[in-house]
Amino acid sequence: MNSDIKIVEPTGRLDITNVAKFRLEISGVVALKPKVIIIDLKDVTFMDSSGLGALVSALKTARSSQCELYLCSLNEQVQMLFNLTSMSKIFKIYPDRESCLKELGVAK
Repeated sequence: MNSDIKIVEPTGRLDITNVAKFRLEISGVVALKPKVIIIDLKDVTFMDSSGLGALVSALKTARSSQCELYLCSLNEQVQMLFNLTSMSKIFKIYPDRESCLKELGVAK
């Protein structure tokens, strides 16, 4: 994988019980100064407003470091949360990791 692209793969629930760990992980990835961060949500089974807030925080952190942040592989519940909160207009979202990498011009 290109060192300018970092992939974060949270698993399970992205809610109040574990957003602190997720935020720490994002801070560590941003410190590596990639050009792009892809957050692959394929293994996230549930997300609440805390998880959504953590993603917004990740987006702000990435942007402040001149890094692009993309999301992919949202399940139905997470996609519904994004649609209801209009966050799908804020984030660049891809159906899967392969689509995102293709858009970035990176072969898998």
